[in-house]
Amino acid sequence: MESPVSPTEVVQAQPQEILAAFGVDAKQGLSDRQVSRQREKYGWNRLEVAKQRGAGAIFIDQFKSPIIALLAVAAVLAFAFQEWIEGIAVGIAIALNAVIGFTTELRAVKSMESLQQLSQTHAKVRREGQVKQVGADELVPGDLVVLEGGDMVPADIRLITASNLQADESALTGESLPASKITEPVEADLSLAEQTNRIFKGTAITRGSAEGIVTATGMETELGHISSLAAQAGGEQTPLEQRLDQLGRRLIWVTLVIATIVAVSGIVQGKDLVLMVETAIALSVAAVPEGLPIVATVALARGMWRMAKQNALISRLSAVETLGSTSIICTDKTGTLTQNRMTVSQIVVDAGTVQVGGDGSFELAGQGIDPQQHNAVQQLLQVAVLCNNAELQDPDAPDHHTIGDPMEIALLNVGQQAQMHRGEVRSHLPEEREVAFDPDIKMMATVHSAENGYWVAVKGAPEAVLERCTHYLADEGRQALDAGSRDRWQQRLRETAEAGLRVLAFATKTVAAAEADPYADLMLLGVVGLEDPPRQGVKDAIKACHQAGIRVVMVTGDQQITARNIGLAVGLVSDNEAQALSGKALKPLDDLTEQNRQELQQVSIFARVSPEQKLNLIALHQADGAIVAMTGDGVNDAPALQKANIGVAMGQRGTQVAQEAADMVLQDDSFATIVAAVAQGRAIFRNIRQFTLYLLSGNTGEIIAVAVASVLNAPLPLLPLQILYINAVNDVFPALALGLGEGDETMMQRPPRKGNEAVLTQDHWIAIALYGLLIAATTLGAFAIALQVWQLDSTEAVTISFMTLAFGRLWHIFNMRSRGTAVFNNEVTRNPYVWGALGICTLILLAAVYAPGLSDALGTTGLSWRSWGLVFGASLIPLVVGQLGKVLFERKKKQ
Repeated sequence: MESPVSPTEVVQAQPQEILAAFGVDAKQGLSDRQVSRQREKYGWNRLEVAKQRGAGAIFIDQFKSPIIALLAVAAVLAFAFQEWIEGIAVGIAIALNAVIGFTTELRAVKSMESLQQLSQTHAKVRREGQVKQVGADELVPGDLVVLEGGDMVPADIRLITASNLQADESALTGESLPASKITEPVEADLSLAEQTNRIFKGTAITRGSAEGIVTATGMETELGHISSLAAQAGGEQTPLEQRLDQLGRRLIWVTLVIATIVAVSGIVQGKDLVLMVETAIALSVAAVPEGLPIVATVALARGMWRMAKQNALISRLSAVETLGSTSIICTDKTGTLTQNRMTVSQIVVDAGTVQVGGDGSFELAGQGIDPQQHNAVQQLLQVAVLCNNAELQDPDAPDHHTIGDPMEIALLNVGQQAQMHRGEVRSHLPEEREVAFDPDIKMMATVHSAENGYWVAVKGAPEAVLERCTHYLADEGRQALDAGSRDRWQQRLRETAEAGLRVLAFATKTVAAAEADPYADLMLLGVVGLEDPPRQGVKDAIKACHQAGIRVVMVTGDQQITARNIGLAVGLVSDNEAQALSGKALKPLDDLTEQNRQELQQVSIFARVSPEQKLNLIALHQADGAIVAMTGDGVNDAPALQKANIGVAMGQRGTQVAQEAADMVLQDDSFATIVAAVAQGRAIFRNIRQFTLYLLSGNTGEIIAVAVASVLNAPLPLLPLQILYINAVNDVFPALALGLGEGDETMMQRPPRKGNEAVLTQDHWIAIALYGLLIAATTLGAFAIALQVWQLDSTEAVTISFMTLAFGRLWHIFNMRSRGTAVFNNEVTRNPYVWGALGICTLILLAAVYAPGLSDALGTTGLSWRSWGLVFGASLIPLVVGQLGKVLFERKKKQ
C-alpha cells in the first residue's frame, strides 16, 4: 500500500505540508481510531524475516544427492529379490550419511538462530495529545515519533523538529560518521546519505533530539526494500554441490551400463538368472562409492567444526569448501576493513604535523614530544576536551560504553592519551556557557571562567573556523593571520583532507564577558586529522589473499578519497596513483560494453556504491567465471551477501539482516579469519579429491575383476555380499581418514582452482583407470593361481581373491600422497587417522574369514600360511607399482 506522500514529496515538502497530507495535528498526533484505520491499510511495522530451514527440510535434503538416489534404487532391487542382507547393507550406508549430515546442519541452524535473537524494541509516540511508549511494530504511517540520543529509529521518518540531531546510518549507507539532520526541504533524487531531513528504520540516533512523522513502515521502508533485494538476489549453488552432482550423474550412467553388460552376458552364457541379477546389483553398488557422501559430509563437518573454533560460524556444510575456490573477495570498508571507530592520527599546528600513535605517542618531526609541554598542542587539546559533548565512562564498569559523536569521542580519547582528562581540565576552567553546534555556521563553542576573564573554546569545520580567525598561535606566540599565513594554513588544510582524513579546526580567545560573541576575532590553534583506522591484522590478511591468488575488492558507500586511503593503508593497492571509482560506473551487465566490463574487473576500490550496484559488481565477476565471496556487516550488504557464491557477515557488529543472508558469520569480526577459512576450504577440497580418487580406483578394480570373469565365462572371483562387505569397510574408514587430513603448508601459495573445475580432472580419471586395472589384475592373478595352479577348491580360491582385493585397496591409500612429497614422509603417512583406519580395517577383514557366522554368510574359509603369503604378496603390488610410477613421473618432470 502506497503512502499518501511520495518519497520525492517527503524530502521536498515543508514539515507542515507533510502533516497536512497525513491529516495529523502536530500537537495531538493520531487518534486511536486513526491508528486502527492506518494499521488495516498498511499492516504491522515488521520486516519479512528470512525463514530458517526446519528439521524436516534439513532431513529431506540429505536424500537429494544423485548418489543416494542410486543407492536407494539398489536397495529396493535387493529387497525385491529377497536379498535381505545386501539390501540392509546398502540401507545402512544411506542412513549413516543422512544422520551425519542432518545432525551437523541442524546444529548450524540452531547456532544461527541463537546468534540472531533480538529483543523487542519500543518507540515513543504522540497519540491523543500524549506521549506514550508502544512496541515498534505497532507504528503506522502518520504516527508522530519522539526521539533522543541513543534511540533506535523504528521506521522511516520525515523530521518535523530537530535539535542538534545526528544519526548513525553506517549500517544503511556505509558512512562511518554520523549524519547531521535538518528539517528543511532538500532536493529530490538524492542518495540516502544526502537526504538530511529523513531518518531511516534500523539506524540509531547518536546525538540531539527530534520529532518526526512516520512516512513508511515494514517492507515499505528503505530497510524493507533492501531486504526485498536480498530475497530477490537468490542463492547460488556452491561449486562443490555442483561438482558432486555432476559426478553423481556420471556414475549413474556408468553403473547402468556396467550392470546391464554383466547381467546380459551372464544370462546369455547360461549362468543362473538370480545369481547374475544379484551380481548386477552388487556391481551397481560397487560402481557407486557409498562412502563418498558419508565421507564428504564428515570432511565438511570436520572443517565446519574447525572453523567454529576459529570464530567462524558456517550455516551450510558446502560453504566451507567453496571458500577454498574463492577467486575474488568483495569486502565492505566500514567495520570490516576498518574499526568503525574514529581516532585522531594527526595534529597540525604552526610548528608542523604531530603524528599521534595508537600507543599514546606524540611525534613532531620524528621526535617524541610531551603534548602538555608544547604550547599550541596543549591549548588545542584543551579546546578538544572542553568543547565536547561526548562522555567516556569508566572502562572498568560492567556496562562500560561511550556516548556521543564518534569524532568527539576520539577527541576525548586523544586528550586522555595526553593525560588531559576533561574532569581535571574543567576543574581549572569551569564551563559557564555552551553555544551548541549550528549546522549553518558549522561551529560550536564553550565559554569557561578564567583568571583574566573568560576563555572561549571553539571547534568546527576548517573553512568556517579559519574565516573567523584574525590571529594564529605560533612558537613565538600570538601572530597576525595575514594573507600569506592564511594561504599557508589553507594549503595545510587541503593536504590533510587529501590524505583522506576528516578535519576539524580549533581556535580560542579570551573575552571580558561570558555573553560576548564567541566566534569573532579568534586565534587559530591548529587542526586535527581523524580517521577510521584499519582493523588489526587486515593488512596481513590481504597480503595472504594476494599470495593465494585471490583478489580483494573494496566496495563502500563512503567517499572516494577516504576509500582510496584506506585501500593504501591496508595494502589493497600499492600504487599511489590508484583511484577509487564511483559506484555509478557499476551498471547492469546488459548496459556495459565488453571494454567496460574488462576495465571494471580490474578496479580494486569502489566508493559511493548502492545496494543495486553491489549486485551488479558481483554479477560482473560471476559472469567472468569468478567465485565471489562478499563480506559485510550492514543492512546495505545483505543483497550482495545473498547473491555472492559465499556471503560472509560479521557477528559482533553485523546486523540481523546481514547475518541471515550470509553463509558464514565471523564471530570475532576479523577479516583475517577469512584467510583461515580459505585455507580450510582448500584443504577440504583436496581431501575430497583424494578420497574420491581412492574410492573410485578401488571400486573400479572390483568392477573390472568381476566384469572380466563374467564376460570370459569364468568363475566369479567375488560373491555379491563380499563386494558389499569390501565397500562397507574400504569405502568408509580409509576414505574417512583421508577426509580428516590437515593439508599442507603450500596450499595458500597456489592460485585458486577454476570455478568450473571438476572434482576429478582428466588426469584423475586416467589414474583411476590405471589403478583399477592394476588392482583387478592382481586380484584375478591371485584367484587364477589359487584355482588353476594350486587347484584349491572354489571357496578358498574366492577367499584368497576377496582378501587380495581388500588388502590391496587398504595399501592403496599410500598412493594418495601428493606429487612432490617424500615416499615415507608425506601428508598421508603423517595422518594418524590413516594408521587407525588401517588397524580397524585389518581386524574387520580378518573377522570376515575367521568369525563364525560372518564367514558363513560371506562364503569364506580359513586360509593357510601359503595362501596368506599369496594374499599379501599380490595385494602389495598396486602399492609398489604406484609408488614407482610416482617417483619416475616426478623425476621426469624435474628433468
